Amino acid sequence: MSHIPVDRAAPRTPHQDLHSEQGAVRGEHPGRSRNPVIKVADLAWLEFEKPDLDQAEVFARDFGFAIAARTEEELWLRGTFAGSPCLVIRRGRASRFIGLALRAAERADLDRLARATGSTVRDIGVPGGGQSVALLDPSGLPVRVVHCAEQLPALPEQQPLILNFGTDHRRTNATQRPPREPSRIQRLGHVVLETRVFARTLDWYLDTLGMIVSDFLFLDGQRGRGPTMAFVRCDQGSVAVDHHTLALHLGPGTGYVHSAYQVTDLDAIGAGGEYLAERGYQRSWGIGRHIQGSQLFDYWRDPDHFMLEHFADGDLFSCDLEPGWAPMSASGLAQWGPPVTRDFLGTSPSPAKLREVMTALRDDNELDPARLLGLMKAMSS
Repeated sequence: MSHIPVDRAAPRTPHQDLHSEQGAVRGEHPGRSRNPVIKVADLAWLEFEKPDLDQAEVFARDFGFAIAARTEEELWLRGTFAGSPCLVIRRGRASRFIGLALRAAERADLDRLARATGSTVRDIGVPGGGQSVALLDPSGLPVRVVHCAEQLPALPEQQPLILNFGTDHRRTNATQRPPREPSRIQRLGHVVLETRVFARTLDWYLDTLGMIVSDFLFLDGQRGRGPTMAFVRCDQGSVAVDHHTLALHLGPGTGYVHSAYQVTDLDAIGAGGEYLAERGYQRSWGIGRHIQGSQLFDYWRDPDHFMLEHFADGDLFSCDLEPGWAPMSASGLAQWGPPVTRDFLGTSPSPAKLREVMTALRDDNELDPARLLGLMKAMSS
């Protein structure tokens, strides 16, 4: 049997065994701004309205959140890590996503951003106090950039199990019995948004807030028209951060797709998923491991049909890693796991979805028949 020699001294590229198979070609989007107004440090929290805060709190506890604060009109949810809350849910007449808040690296960034955008720095009613600048992205979605006066203290963690690997025996004379309980949320990881004006929205987050792209996805046969999805991270220099804090993709809708919350490990995902299933919640897709970002995932629907993800073991990139480029496809969403569901992809036909598509095709935006057909092909491939 012959052996193929391996050149162990061969130089590694930024895309070898890390994320996408290929980088940009000449003239493609660089994935970052040369001179952004500021550089946000992280995703702070997401904002929703719902008519039933009691029902929202029951699901929140079952999903694994802790309660940071509760009034008759607001519910603030948090994870175990020190920092800001993960979610705020305010009482409203209908269930809807309001917008996102991103954390400024320092208080002076709020003043710089306000001057550059003609906005005002205002106090906000976050637990512990803080200030923010309120903006709208090109999709019309509210975006706050916030600086919190005080951090919430850390809470007790859900401890990872001690695992045996091959001949590495770390656990002897002891069994594994992870309790059937909620996966304890550690922190908010990322949010995914859909937009009809993908290129303009992406450039706004890069130019205004200093975010950088980890991976681009493009439609088969349409790479020359530019990407249709971007996984975007914060730029903290040499400090490695989540592969994506924000993901944007072109589509007929505008706004929230899903949000993701870190838990301890695969057992926390699995046991917490069994806990949710026993209480009658709907799993959208999982358990599996993604390609872009590499994280273990499990997706669920809350009682208002919003999608939330438990995740663990995601990629961390520093600022010197350039964007990868890969074709968009449903089969390219996971390395392993069950087949992706129509519920997760949002491709189940409905009158509302048809109206959304027809409205998008009539309006002045980046979605045209060729793009729409390319997206439909990608989601079935």
